[in-house]
Amino acid sequence: MKTKLLENLAEVLEIADRCQACYVAMTGDDGKPYIVPMNVGLFEGNIYLHSSQNGKKITALRKNPDVCVSFSTDHALRWQNENVACSWGMRYRSVLAHGKVEFIEDFDKKQEALNIIMRKYAGRDFTFGVPSVNEVCTWRVVVEKWEGKVYGS
Repeated sequence: MKTKLLENLAEVLEIADRCQACYVAMTGDDGKPYIVPMNVGLFEGNIYLHSSQNGKKITALRKNPDVCVSFSTDHALRWQNENVACSWGMRYRSVLAHGKVEFIEDFDKKQEALNIIMRKYAGRDFTFGVPSVNEVCTWRVVVEKWEGKVYGS
C-alpha cells in the first residue's frame, strides 16, 4: 500500500473536520517543542480553539504564535502476513495545518468562535454567560498551509 498525498483542499478539510480532537504543536516558552490535545472547530479554512486565559500554552503562543496542528482519523490495523512483524501497519487519514495564532478579544467574536466549536460537538449554537465569555481565551489559527495524507485506503 502506498501513501497518497492529498491535493484537494475540500478533502483535506473533510478529514480534519471528522476528527474529534486535534494536537497543537508550538514552541514552549523555554524554546523546546510542546504539544497539547484540544477540542476544535473549523470554519472557512481556519481552526478555532479555546482554553484558559493563562498557562504554559498561552504564554508560549503569545511569545511565538507559529503552530502546527495535527489531525488523524480512520485508524485500522492491517498486515500482509500476520506472522511477519514488518508487514504490519496502520491505515489512516491525517492532516497537518501550519499557521499563526490570533487571539480573539472582542466579546461577540469570542461567542462566534465558541459556537463554531460547539456546533462541531453539539450540532447547534449556544448562548453564553458574560462571565464565561470574559474568562475564556479564544483563538483562531489562520492556516497558511494544509497538508493531507491517506495510507491504506
